[in-house]
Amino acid sequence: MLKAVREAQLTIGTRDLFDLTGRYAVVTGAGGAIGRAVAVGLAQKGATVVLVDIREEPLREAAAEVEGHGKGFVVVGDTSRPEGAAAIVAETSRVVPQVDILFNNVGSGSHTVPELIDFEEFSDNLRVNLHSSFLIAQGFGRGMIEAGIAGSIINTASTCGVLAMGRGNFGFSIAKAGVIQMTRELAIEWGHLGIRVNAIAPCQLDTPGVMSMLDWQDPSGMTFGERVLSGIPLGRLATTADMVGPVLFLASDAAAMVSGVLLPVDGGNLAACAASSIRRAKGDTSTPAHR
Repeated sequence: MLKAVREAQLTIGTRDLFDLTGRYAVVTGAGGAIGRAVAVGLAQKGATVVLVDIREEPLREAAAEVEGHGKGFVVVGDTSRPEGAAAIVAETSRVVPQVDILFNNVGSGSHTVPELIDFEEFSDNLRVNLHSSFLIAQGFGRGMIEAGIAGSIINTASTCGVLAMGRGNFGFSIAKAGVIQMTRELAIEWGHLGIRVNAIAPCQLDTPGVMSMLDWQDPSGMTFGERVLSGIPLGRLATTADMVGPVLFLASDAAAMVSGVLLPVDGGNLAACAASSIRRAKGDTSTPAHR
């Protein structure tokens, strides 16, 4: 027994743990910035990638980029409706023989304060962010179970699913909190089958939407950009490229014993509290006076 374990350890030590050659990956929200970057990253590591989105034009643009590095397929569909999710799973099974990796990445939010948000808008936040994640995880999870595949599912959560953001993120934050708990529940339910389920929690990214709000001032006179950066110890917004490595890690054999984990990709944002003092200048050792 000990000899077999030692031989397995030696084998692991001589191969690329991040190599995904021969594996099949599904990326939802692949027409968006994060999905596109991750799809390309998976292809670069050898995976065949099925790109899924409700928008055909950006999806095909992303697929063309993927095909510059490997093989990709396009599946257009609505992940947030039961019939749409079922059709996506069925079409995927038609173009690839199995699914080893799922990057469950559909998401979209609104910015309406809780006293003004109506039920339809709140429901849409749950449908797009939470129901979509559930339907797709369930659909491809069933396929993994039936085929006996020890797969990896990675959900896209958010730092605002862990700590409250305010600023009208009410519906989106609640939905992402649901995604985080769903991740944990699936990790427990499917662990005995060898299926690992994890999530990433990005902070604010340098997307066009966020960049357009950086100069907005709150009643105190602080800009949105200053407010956001004041809580990120690394001192910058995240980029879509920052998401690729964490997802590749969770998808690969490098994370073979990692399941049920929420991996913040946030520059230290969740490590800070409201009273944190983040030093920006090298050599700054100043501290507030104690009285």
